[in-house]
Amino acid sequence: MDPEVSLMLHCDPLQALGEHQTHIEISDRFNRQSFPEIEQHIEAVWSDRVTKEPWLFNGAKFRLHSAEICVTENGPMGEQAVQNLMHLQCGEGDQLESGNKSSDRSTKDEQSCVLKLQLGLTCYKDYLGTNWSREAGNLQSHGQNECADPQAFLAQPLGVGAVMATADGDVVLLRRSQKVAEAAGLLDIPGGHPEPKMVCPEVSEEVICVELLQGKERAVVSEIFSSVCAEIRDEVNVPVSSLSKPLFMGIALNHTSAGRPSAEFYVRCTLTTEEVRDFYRRGGPEAHESTDILFLSRAKMLQLSEHSPLWSEMCPSAKGAVLLYQRVMPDY
Repeated sequence: MDPEVSLMLHCDPLQALGEHQTHIEISDRFNRQSFPEIEQHIEAVWSDRVTKEPWLFNGAKFRLHSAEICVTENGPMGEQAVQNLMHLQCGEGDQLESGNKSSDRSTKDEQSCVLKLQLGLTCYKDYLGTNWSREAGNLQSHGQNECADPQAFLAQPLGVGAVMATADGDVVLLRRSQKVAEAAGLLDIPGGHPEPKMVCPEVSEEVICVELLQGKERAVVSEIFSSVCAEIRDEVNVPVSSLSKPLFMGIALNHTSAGRPSAEFYVRCTLTTEEVRDFYRRGGPEAHESTDILFLSRAKMLQLSEHSPLWSEMCPSAKGAVLLYQRVMPDY
């Protein structure tokens, strides 16, 4: 398998999860562990970066401590997987007969699945000084020795990414600009990070803390899912109204940044491939992050592997999303 990426967890085939099947626990217990030397290193790295790139600013991020998909007894959400697929097929302009098709594909009539995330808080500064630092490997060894967790001293900000399919069934890839900090010039999917600030708009960025987020767990879940569509809107420049509700496929780990996690989602768009191309060319809020848009057919997505010529042009987040799509959404 490609050493740049691995899968932390994934849904079963045709069992991608919706927002209401997602639950979080947020606590200081899930924050990054610390010791004096690493804090000094983080400050030094940040000071150096800001001197070179004075436009950088620090921002709060959700830190992923753990994630699991739990099988529960069939209850109100027992048919949710079927409903998710029916929403994608019937709710996005397809014919009703597709609903019968998805009903036939239900494989877990007697049980349902729930995604459980344990989240803390971290920030961009901590990410640069840990996951993206030359000391990342040493921090992982220290974490394994001291905490039995190689990620214990790493920021581990939770990212999101979208396998976005047009009405023609083509999947969107973006060529990253040469001016971005990571994976310059490589192919990526639309993505970014859910923002704690969106859950606590009444306070400034620097005072956001876990205590302010406790009691707002459903709002955090909503931000994770809605941030997927927001990133598509900003990077591809299509209206959010043209997008389906995101479905969670799994979490991929980017090993070029010490196993940074990204939750990957599947999203359908009601616009055709040419309409999406036209919207992209008009430019959006984050048009500077990419230089071109590419479209892959579903057949090509399913055939992609590390032996494919295109694979070497893809950044780790895109590779992880492809692997999850192939496992979870093979017929969509």
